[in-house]
Amino acid sequence: MTHNDDTALSLHIALVGYGEVGKIFAAELIARGAKISFFDVLLADADAGAAMCAHAAPLGAMPCASLAAALADAQVAISAVTASSTLAVAEEAARHIRPGQFFIDLNSASPTTKQTSARLIDAAGGHYVEAAVMGSVPPYGIKVPMILGGSKREEIARLLAPADMRMELGVAEIGVASAVKMCRSIMIKGLEALTVECLFTARRYGVEEQVLASLVETYPGLDWQKEVDYLVSRVVQHGRRRAAEMREVARTVEEVGMQALLAAPTAQRQDWIADLVAAGTVAKSEKNWRKVADAIKAKA
Repeated sequence: MTHNDDTALSLHIALVGYGEVGKIFAAELIARGAKISFFDVLLADADAGAAMCAHAAPLGAMPCASLAAALADAQVAISAVTASSTLAVAEEAARHIRPGQFFIDLNSASPTTKQTSARLIDAAGGHYVEAAVMGSVPPYGIKVPMILGGSKREEIARLLAPADMRMELGVAEIGVASAVKMCRSIMIKGLEALTVECLFTARRYGVEEQVLASLVETYPGLDWQKEVDYLVSRVVQHGRRRAAEMREVARTVEEVGMQALLAAPTAQRQDWIADLVAAGTVAKSEKNWRKVADAIKAKA
């Protein structure tokens, strides 16, 4: 239901990227009163573009043929693309952004990538704000916790106040918020990759129940049966995107002079699952980790 009172979000917001995050944000921002236009490179793909437009139509979100068109009348742009496209989107946006237009970078990218993006947007007269998203968007929706960075972080927080988002104000220096996100991802995405490697190997040996029982004894606070299904399903659904993020994480590690001995292989394990999904070996909708493991074994 759309808000009609004084607390409505009376903004035109341009979404760059209409994947999982873009769709969720579009629906919830429109429900709060915002006007939404969006651009996604996959709009040019017949099947993917049709699916996006079918999702957007009942919401009233407006698909645009170019990034420039999506940005044209918006006060705020939100970039929610894959990590590998972060800088390319900022470069393109800098060519079309208007003076005073806000550009919120939600993408999982290294501090250096965010700093380069910020220079491009700010030099073009825009207001760059980094947003480090500190959780998986689907369970939270628009209330996913995020840390805002940049000199305009307070202004954008006030502007988006009617959206009732969970925005924590970080520091003015670009890259610090993303460092928090990237370091967290070493643990979260690394745990996903470890889970896949540990439990899939255990199932091949027929010892997964003993391994899970041992994990329960060591970490009794976790429901391991449920947690493993969740961790594996996230890789199955979003392995490619997570792999791209982990390559940015590896860059983050290397930028402080350390070797990315764990982050880089985590990306490989995420890509491995993504390749199996792309090949049809694993159904993208599968949420039972044992069925995923067995499908891979059957194909091996």
